[in-house]
Amino acid sequence: MSSIIYYSIPFFLVTMLVEWLAIRRRDLRGYTSQDTAASLGMGIGNVVIAAGIKTGVLAIYVYLSRFALFEIEPSWWVWLLVFVSEDLCYYWFHRVSHESRLFWAAHVNHHSSQHYNLSTALRQSWTTPFTSPIFWVPMVLIGFPPWMILIQQAISLLYQYWIHTELIERMGPFELLFNTPSHHRVHHGRNAQYLDRNYAGILIVWDRIFGTFEPEEEPVDYGLTKNIETFNLVKIAFHEWSAMFRDFGAARSWSDRLQVLMQPPGWAPDGAGHTAAQLRAEREAALPS
Repeated sequence: MSSIIYYSIPFFLVTMLVEWLAIRRRDLRGYTSQDTAASLGMGIGNVVIAAGIKTGVLAIYVYLSRFALFEIEPSWWVWLLVFVSEDLCYYWFHRVSHESRLFWAAHVNHHSSQHYNLSTALRQSWTTPFTSPIFWVPMVLIGFPPWMILIQQAISLLYQYWIHTELIERMGPFELLFNTPSHHRVHHGRNAQYLDRNYAGILIVWDRIFGTFEPEEEPVDYGLTKNIETFNLVKIAFHEWSAMFRDFGAARSWSDRLQVLMQPPGWAPDGAGHTAAQLRAEREAALPS
């Protein structure tokens, strides 16, 4: 997986330059040096960390494959099954990463930029490489070869690069099946109606099936519900881990401590918090009837 990303680095740099030049002629927020440097720094850290643990993840997958239900040999039709299955696993990984604070602590970095451009795609987590592998274990236990799973993960990651742009608007019938810049702009919005929506990797159909799809309507306000206002890489990478463990320590019971970890971001034992679902409900209640 990592080698495919390495080979793609020149493509990333060239396309970011092209986008930067194109944005200068449009009324878009575009790039800033500090934000872009932070995104690139997070991306480099992610690649280094992922490369360091990928051998261990592959070893675990190979070991678990001994208990697989089927022995699936590679062929063209198996690649189709791997494509669909991996994309479904990604959907649930991504959804849980928003709806459980423990996993959100790892994923939140990707949403911390208040800009939306191709460099934002590279603002990857330093801790997701440790929290994500479990979501693809079902594929291993079904019998898909681990190396095929890892290759498809890389293909999915590369696909999701180009959808981080404001330059491409709507894409017609293509948007019925596939994730697009419009769909993913929604996902990066902190507008109440856009919170925890459009988790898709490549296929948007999972969001349509599971009720998490939201079309792009009002202008997107990018970032977090409470922006962190920093370009410090360590703070970007670990600010939510720090806040979560602080709340964990302050909880008065083990039941509350467990819920601090597993409930959605914004949940509080005293009910004073605001989860994404609560913020959406408040918005809908305020709309004219």
